[in-house]
Amino acid sequence: MYISEKSVKAAFSAKSGNCHGRTGLEPSLGGALREKAVWVDESDCIGCRYCAHVASNTFVMVPETGRCRAVRQDGDTIDRIQEAIDTCPVDCIHWVDFEHRGDGVEI
Repeated sequence: MYISEKSVKAAFSAKSGNCHGRTGLEPSLGGALREKAVWVDESDCIGCRYCAHVASNTFVMVPETGRCRAVRQDGDTIDRIQEAIDTCPVDCIHWVDFEHRGDGVEI
């Protein structure tokens, strides 16, 4: 699945009324709670598309860069996201704590 860089930037820059008060414990799909977010280190991504094939509701390929990006934290189950992480041949997909989201990691 491909998504334009412009659409991705718009999604990341969209302002939410209470984005600074997030803890990572908010309900997501089906009321499940997530304590971590998935993040792709795009500088290491080789564009193999494995993650996008396994968890297509979470990961997309950005055509302008040819690399993967996590665009939806609640797109797939934790198990499916973990399976996508495990298929990555260069280990560029990571779980990050929501409390560290401001430490140079965009989620």
